[in-house]
Amino acid sequence: MVTLKLIVGLGNPGEQYARTRHNAGFWFADELARRHGGVFRLEPRHQAEMARVRIGDADIWLVKPMTFMNRSGGPVGSIAAFYKVPPEEILVGYDEMDFEPGVVRLKHAGGAAGHNGVRDITAKVGEAFWRLRIGVGHPGVKGEVIDFVLTRAPAEEDKQIKEGVAAAADIVPTFLEQGGQKAMTKLHSRSAPPATPRSPG
Repeated sequence: MVTLKLIVGLGNPGEQYARTRHNAGFWFADELARRHGGVFRLEPRHQAEMARVRIGDADIWLVKPMTFMNRSGGPVGSIAAFYKVPPEEILVGYDEMDFEPGVVRLKHAGGAAGHNGVRDITAKVGEAFWRLRIGVGHPGVKGEVIDFVLTRAPAEEDKQIKEGVAAAADIVPTFLEQGGQKAMTKLHSRSAPPATPRSPG
């Protein structure tokens, strides 16, 4: 059975970005570290913060690239090459505007769907890695997308996103013990949060 060796959370480094929607992937990595006793340390040669955890019988590196979102591929490619990890043993968690806050989906391989961090990783390691897409909602207007992801969500949406992150962390042991398909089924069968009404722009 294919397992996981690297779990990557995408985001932007720096306190000014820590609570923004774009950092949902960092929140996922942080939640796994909190649950499984990992401590992140900066690894300059890989331009990433890394934490070693044991989940069930698996030893896994948790990774947070420190290069800013659009250049996430450099750290992921460097770590994957150093530890000889094939792309199918990598899971990347990131913010997904196509889903409402709190909706989380797992998939294997595929395109970047406009996500610059995912696009850069694909350019460095190929597209055969697993993706954990953490819904953060959409502003409804294309021109507002950048400001939207780089700001903090309102309290209720922020709560829903964090509940989605927790649900994602819940299924990682299932993935490791029973495989990606079982984890997908478990994650996707959870009740979706109610859609948050948005005031007209």
